[in-house]
Amino acid sequence: MPRAARCVIAGWPLHIVQRGINRNDCFFAERDYTAYLAYLHRYSVEFGCTLHAYCLMTNHVHLLLTPGAPEACAQLMKSVGQCYVQGVNQRLARTGTLWEGRFRSCVVTSDTYVLTCYRYIELNPVRAGMVAAPAAYRWSSYAANADGQGRSVCEHPAYQALGSDPALRRSAYKVLCDSAPPAEVVEEIRKATRLGGVAGAVRRKRGRPKPPK
Repeated sequence: MPRAARCVIAGWPLHIVQRGINRNDCFFAERDYTAYLAYLHRYSVEFGCTLHAYCLMTNHVHLLLTPGAPEACAQLMKSVGQCYVQGVNQRLARTGTLWEGRFRSCVVTSDTYVLTCYRYIELNPVRAGMVAAPAAYRWSSYAANADGQGRSVCEHPAYQALGSDPALRRSAYKVLCDSAPPAEVVEEIRKATRLGGVAGAVRRKRGRPKPPK
């Protein structure tokens, strides 16, 4: 059976998830996290993908990025995945892949959903009970988006709309992250990501459309 087509639109943000095979760990030591992030930033630049948020969990990865071309995201993920796995395999004297298969993704079409993706990604370690607050987790972009520290990410226009200068934006973002994102929005993002679809699209009400006046 052919694989379902993944929806990717140049210039529109994507929420991406890639999991370890059989939900097993794909990061084993601090050097693994730093290596993955180095490849991620290197190939984001090379393939024209703008990275907004990320979180490296022990057995999966979440990203929010905007591809500059339809194939840019696939090229990025292929290059990062191959380089990362080769390094881990060499160090641990293992063979085979670490990933369960191709990554999953969804297009995010509204500012509300973009900001929900930011929070959903960076609050992952809190939901998992790994830390009490997102600032305590080293392997996400929260430090960059909330405090202006750590590896650089690029602000999405939805994030920029939080304030007129970087300090105001970071302050407003921290307030947003004090509460969990809406459960119904998170569930739509999860479902769209599993199916390779679109999250945040405006839905037309059922019934015959009214004629123009």
